Amino acid sequence: MVDGVLVVDKARGPTSHDVVAKVRRALSTRAVGHAGTLDPMATGVLVIVIGEATKLVPYLSASDKEYEATIALGIETDTLDADGRETSRAEVPSGWRAMLDDALAEERTRIMQLPPVYSAIHADGARSHARARRGELVELAERPVRVVDLAPIGVRDREIDVRLTVSKGYYVRALARDLASRLGTVGHLTALRRVRSGVFSLESAIDVTTLTEATPRVSIAEAAARVLPIATLTDAGVAHARAGRRVPLVDLSARHATETAWLAPDGSLVAIGRVENGEGKITRGFNARA
Repeated sequence: MVDGVLVVDKARGPTSHDVVAKVRRALSTRAVGHAGTLDPMATGVLVIVIGEATKLVPYLSASDKEYEATIALGIETDTLDADGRETSRAEVPSGWRAMLDDALAEERTRIMQLPPVYSAIHADGARSHARARRGELVELAERPVRVVDLAPIGVRDREIDVRLTVSKGYYVRALARDLASRLGTVGHLTALRRVRSGVFSLESAIDVTTLTEATPRVSIAEAAARVLPIATLTDAGVAHARAGRRVPLVDLSARHATETAWLAPDGSLVAIGRVENGEGKITRGFNARA
């Protein structure tokens, strides 16, 4: 098995866990995860991490994500997407198109968002979606989010296509709910495609059904370097880090107080660490093959 990162173009239907299971079978390993869930209805970029690369999930998943989505007005579902059960209908105001620019402008200023009840957020010891499917009343708190960019790319009869770049934790299904409300009606998501997750885009994505052991993947060192600052260790620094000891500053080429990818002279990833109290402190270590 070759550790590293794969970018998969997820199809509509399977869950993110289903895709992970396919990769596990194809590569005959359990050490597989992903950096950012996609709903079953959604398609597009799903970042898969293999082996030691699973340690990079907190860093890879923290990046902004870019989507293309279609919102249908006039019908709401329990999941806020086309896979859900219809829960309400409402008239769509005749002048909604004239209201759209202002509604989008308001969304661009959003700093807090109420997640959909059908989500993977833990609520009272269980996943929110699991409790909702049992018919329980689920109350979630708003969470901080950020809208980097949001623009309409198509408007049809009762449908809006948008392209958006948003922070981790932003739910595009919630956008369908909130944008429709600003337009004086209800709505749900009928299509969602993630075109970019951080530095990984569709251009480098593969069909998971074509995956083999020989499929090229992004190395752990390269993946870490794409999302973190870089410092190179001396041979002595590598020895300190491999042993779990603090690293003297003389053995670090750059001395960042933020988390940094520490590379060996041969370019392999030794650890993620930061400078603290005049020494290099390890946050997360990697084995010699990383």
